[in-house]
Amino acid sequence: MRASVVIIGAGPAGMLLAHLLARSGIQAVVLERHDRSYVEGRVRAGVLERTATDLMRHLGLGSRLDAEGLIHEGIQLAVEGATFRIDLADLTTSGVTIYGQQEVMRDLFEAAPQRGIAIEWNAQGVAIEGADGDSPVVRWTRHGEARALRCDFIAGCDGFHGISRASIPGDVLRVYERAYPFGWLGVLADVPPADPELIYANHSRGFALASMRSASRSRR
Repeated sequence: MRASVVIIGAGPAGMLLAHLLARSGIQAVVLERHDRSYVEGRVRAGVLERTATDLMRHLGLGSRLDAEGLIHEGIQLAVEGATFRIDLADLTTSGVTIYGQQEVMRDLFEAAPQRGIAIEWNAQGVAIEGADGDSPVVRWTRHGEARALRCDFIAGCDGFHGISRASIPGDVLRVYERAYPFGWLGVLADVPPADPELIYANHSRGFALASMRSASRSRR
């Protein structure tokens, strides 16, 4: 089997790349170690900046986004017990859109068949061979059956801990990162939003964000 491009990882990066390539007439095969329900059900980021929403519309995937996304023209900052508003629309001519990542994934997956994007779900034990050559091979197993694809390019969209990064030779790998001295803890609560817009709060004990996933449900 052969493909022009093999994309490892069916998250937002991998699927958006697959759609961009397909729109340019380049077909790709996407490998994902989980099934669709797992990837589509993961609760992740829910705030989309204009670059992301413009890209979705550019790919013809903006109908549900425009119908269901919540547009916020500003944000609230809370510092030392006081809040003040930053008018994003006035300062940048655009705001942000609240639209959960799982909804983005649903749109990307639903449109994949029409564009001829093949997704190999439950691809286990992915291995890359000959990444430094002109015709690398990607191997994996699916339900116990060994499979392989020879390709021209491999796009590693499987994150920091994925096989793609681990397959890059040490003398070639270049790492660019910025480490932040904190972590995020998200709590999805079935309660009305605390405010019509996002609230970013700074405190001596930490930093917090209160956002919403719909007009009736919030995340903190």
